Amino acid sequence: MTHFNPDPLLVRKYNQALPRYTSYPTVPFWNDQIDKKSWEVAFLEQFGIQNHKKAISIYVHLPFCESLCTYCGCNKRITTNHNVEEEYLAAIEKEWSLYRNLMPEMPVIREIHLGGGTPTFFSPANLQRLISTILEKSIVDSRHEFSIEGHPNNTTKEHLQTLFSLGFRRISYGVQDNDPSVQRIINRIQPLENVRKATENARTVGFTSVNYDLIYGLPLQTLSSIGKTIGEVVKLKPDRIAFYSYAHVPWTSKGQRLFDVTHLPSAEEKINLYLKGKVLLMKHGYRDIGMDHFALPHDALYKAKVKNQLHRNFMGYTTQNSGLLLGLGVSAISDLGNSFAQNEKTLHEYYNSCNEKKLAVKRGIFLSQEDLVFRRYILDISCRGGTAFNALHLPLLQELCFPKLKELEADGLVEYDETHLKVTDLGHYFIRNICSAFDLYLQRNQHNNKNQMFSKAI
Repeated sequence: MTHFNPDPLLVRKYNQALPRYTSYPTVPFWNDQIDKKSWEVAFLEQFGIQNHKKAISIYVHLPFCESLCTYCGCNKRITTNHNVEEEYLAAIEKEWSLYRNLMPEMPVIREIHLGGGTPTFFSPANLQRLISTILEKSIVDSRHEFSIEGHPNNTTKEHLQTLFSLGFRRISYGVQDNDPSVQRIINRIQPLENVRKATENARTVGFTSVNYDLIYGLPLQTLSSIGKTIGEVVKLKPDRIAFYSYAHVPWTSKGQRLFDVTHLPSAEEKINLYLKGKVLLMKHGYRDIGMDHFALPHDALYKAKVKNQLHRNFMGYTTQNSGLLLGLGVSAISDLGNSFAQNEKTLHEYYNSCNEKKLAVKRGIFLSQEDLVFRRYILDISCRGGTAFNALHLPLLQELCFPKLKELEADGLVEYDETHLKVTDLGHYFIRNICSAFDLYLQRNQHNNKNQMFSKAI
């Protein structure tokens, strides 16, 4: 990909409030209430199709953190009381039991991901209890990939040894930024030595893939500070790096209201932070996977990119596409391929559902045939840099999508005709904008105030 020298006018033009397209339809367009019986029927049907065809994936949301990182937009609960672990695990076990009762046979598990919150808030013994519960009377697929998000400050060698013994080989550490001023303002004090030690421990134990999450666009970040952070990070050689754009959504994330907006970079400054980081990463051997992910050539994510086997879900880019992703825990999202559902977002309501032996799903959507088609277009663009159109969809494409694509093409972001679309080198910096051309919910709801739904694209 050629070097991009951003045109400030182009950056300002496309710095629109848009989804990240980890799902389609996107969450704001889901129904506030989902019929639980219909969801059970859909789950049973898709389980029957996917369990032996592709196996299933499981995401477990572990929401607790000991301190508030003010940039964070995740659903979390701040506490230093570790007694909460017991009640939460008991609820997860009840929820898993409800789903197991729906399954006519043992599940074949291909993927488990523990996200948060801070999963390493939980003790090694409790993480073992959680995974053992899931794996009991389950079949682990020979291609399985188990991963966890860890905090460098509290991920111990005992955590890592326990997880390794359970089949975990991937860990993602939230690094975000190494600059002390940035760390203070986002309340994420994390010495570089802790990151180094956590990385070395993971590799010593036997983990084969270490990912770092970095964020650009944070308060007080500068070209100099981002360059220093990247320089320090590449010396530790993480196998993957997720270089995320900071999503400023203070209307949903109260901690972000503590920021002085004058400390946030402009759109032009923000994209220059990204470009600075990208150039340094590429210089040190990392490959651009797409949107916000980088990997070294030996890593499975890069190999999947080369083979056109990338997939994208709520955790970002992945090598896994099981066809059925079951979300467990408060606010966790499940993806059955033809429907989505999100669990209750408060612990109180989540616990109530589990204790009443009812599935905790709250909101969601059952996808129409049109949704499935346009979801595929968006996934193709995100993961493969282009897509082929079905002639049957041409009238709809001409009505709602091509007018947007015409403008994108005029700005040099795409090349398209009535049969296919290709993202240009320049267009790779505006993937969210290109995907939005195929977001029929967005196109049909232009009157809505998207600024209160999504973060800015840049």
